[in-house]
Amino acid sequence: MLRHSMIRTARIASALSVGTLLVAGCGGSGNATPSTTTANSADSSPSSATSLEQQFVAVVRQTQPSVAQIQTDQGLGSGVIFDVNGDIVTNAHVLAGASSIWVTLADGRRFPARLVGAYAPDDLAVVSVGTGHALKPARFGDSSKLQVGEIVLAAGNPLGLQSSITDGIVSALGRNVSEGQGVVLPGAIQTSAPINPGNSGGALVDLQAQVIGIPTLAAGNPQSGGAAAGIGFAIPSNLVRDIAGQIVRYGRVVQSHRAAIGVSVADSSYRPGALVVAVQSGGPADKTGIVPGDSIDAIDGKTVQSADDFATLLATLEPGRTVKLTITRQDGQSTTVTATLGKLAGG
Repeated sequence: MLRHSMIRTARIASALSVGTLLVAGCGGSGNATPSTTTANSADSSPSSATSLEQQFVAVVRQTQPSVAQIQTDQGLGSGVIFDVNGDIVTNAHVLAGASSIWVTLADGRRFPARLVGAYAPDDLAVVSVGTGHALKPARFGDSSKLQVGEIVLAAGNPLGLQSSITDGIVSALGRNVSEGQGVVLPGAIQTSAPINPGNSGGALVDLQAQVIGIPTLAAGNPQSGGAAAGIGFAIPSNLVRDIAGQIVRYGRVVQSHRAAIGVSVADSSYRPGALVVAVQSGGPADKTGIVPGDSIDAIDGKTVQSADDFATLLATLEPGRTVKLTITRQDGQSTTVTATLGKLAGG
């Protein structure tokens, strides 16, 4: 489903093929004796390639038992086993509108599941298959230690192809990515590992077989209307552990760590900006005198062209921060108000 420039990947994943690296060795000509350096280089290169290949294989073997296929009456996605109690974390959009949920493990076992809780602002949810199934929880790494250029593998179930793997690198860190409809992923991991429909909710793992992210969406190519090759985004593992952990413990998110102004906004049909359609009573916006019909045109001097712009800028801010909002009133008058940001409510 195309949402603005992004494509949700709630239905299927990608296949990985790990090929042997071909290395050309250097040799002498005629009767010359190859130098020690040349011989060592020729001997070590195939060994290095084989070592990397074996590491890939080991990571896949360790990861696959912890990645499940999630099937609903709305489509397919993936999930990562969160704990031994049967809790599985996935994307909230994988479960959107679902009335039935089934989980299929890598070994073929299939169980009905129930929704524990979902938090749409971070596009995360947890389902449970119950205890007593001898599940293998994934090992979650510290996403704050990631570096651009690290090799990563994406595990999931693309196009119903169960237990598929793709490979790539960490292309960038700290991206704020809009999914549309006011959902913005803060601090997302950009990766070149192909993310296809069905990869959503799966695992992005490093070469230590640690989950460092949850693949969520691929960038859209505005020229072709399809996915842009080699540009995908994943939710960082530290955020996943925090939000999923709260859902498992409380059934909802009690500490979002996200800022809120206390308004609902939409795109205006006649001018740029975020059109205010509702104001939370007693919230930060209400205290400044903002009313429905006003347009928010800038936050701390940064231009707001649309509702998505508004959500993206808000995702970069912390609760408790004071910001200046540039407002255009319904009569066309422009003014600036100061608001202290509140905290986005849990789900």
